[in-house]
Amino acid sequence: MAFTINRNMTRWIIIVASFIIISLILWNTYVFFQNFKAEERSKMEITSFAQRDIFKAIEQSEINNSDDILADLDLAWKILDNNNTTPMILMNGDSTASTFRNIITKTEVDSIHAIKESKYVDENIKLLISQYGKENKPIKIENTNQTIYYGNSSLLNKLKYYPLALLLIILLFAAVAYFFYKSTKTADQNKLWTGMAKETAHQIGTPLSSLVGWTEILRGENVNPDYLVEIEKDITRLQIITDRFSKIGSLPTLKRCDIVKETIESYDYLKSRSSKLIDFEISAPQEKLYVNLNDQLFSWTIENLVKNAIDAMKGRGALKLVITNDDKYVKITVEDTGKGISKQSYNSVFQPGYTTNKRGWGLGLSLAKRIIEDYHNGKIKVLNSEIGKGTTMQISLKLIA
Repeated sequence: MAFTINRNMTRWIIIVASFIIISLILWNTYVFFQNFKAEERSKMEITSFAQRDIFKAIEQSEINNSDDILADLDLAWKILDNNNTTPMILMNGDSTASTFRNIITKTEVDSIHAIKESKYVDENIKLLISQYGKENKPIKIENTNQTIYYGNSSLLNKLKYYPLALLLIILLFAAVAYFFYKSTKTADQNKLWTGMAKETAHQIGTPLSSLVGWTEILRGENVNPDYLVEIEKDITRLQIITDRFSKIGSLPTLKRCDIVKETIESYDYLKSRSSKLIDFEISAPQEKLYVNLNDQLFSWTIENLVKNAIDAMKGRGALKLVITNDDKYVKITVEDTGKGISKQSYNSVFQPGYTTNKRGWGLGLSLAKRIIEDYHNGKIKVLNSEIGKGTTMQISLKLIA
């Protein structure tokens, strides 16, 4: 108990620590993003100062009719030339576009070429200006009628998706860890069930040996032979059940068997020990049909299907078993007139623990599926079912010569 509590505490500590680490990473990423955005803002403000100086120098040059004043603008021009990442549009006060920089999408470039002559902004550039205005506050250039609209650089755009990529990686990692934990837990449960099954087989062995001895004593006491025959059948059945449980967890041995004979024997045994209110019927071909089979495990499957059908009918109704075949497969259907299964539950009925019976463990159909599909490479499914009318289960196995 203490070990389980400590293990759960360790698990929660790991989960909480992981959550804290993830939160710190996301927070640092957000802070870095905001700092990077502030750096770009600072760079664009410097660009606006350079643009202001150039604008003023051009005005003075035009007033004085001299180009000498433009000779001292190397720094300003260098600042503008160094801005090769942040997209920007320089707008004049009369709604004309003065300068475009670092605009690289085809639609945007086409729009720029279209307005180079008129300088008036088309709809695409208006949308671009609107987008830039949402991404960053426009910068009004001092002492001019010009405004800089700028967007996020390609690096900043990529960076803002980094937290999403990080979250996706974390979710994938969590999913892998969850499935690993789940598979490990399932493996532990399988080991537990296997151990319990083998121990059950071991425990049944002792009273079973005593029953065999008592049967021999009764044989010498002039007991009705018919009683002894039935008792011996039950003892044989117990031996088969013991053998089944002892083989759980081991790979069963398959051999060439007549599936018609094996099915009829299992069906008749259950028929003789079931309620007389059940109308049993069987339809099978006269010829022998051979498949690779473990007769004990297959008998267990038939037993589970028949018992489930009887439970579904609450001990009263009609149960029909039909064996058919084609060139490749033999098909066995078990049809009852019970309460039926909804279509949404067709696959769920084969999951361990699924049951509608208050006294059931929900392992019968799960074992049947494992026996047929994992050990015999066959198929078992709900062929059809209707609520209040009944269910038909089907087993398909490959024929051999």
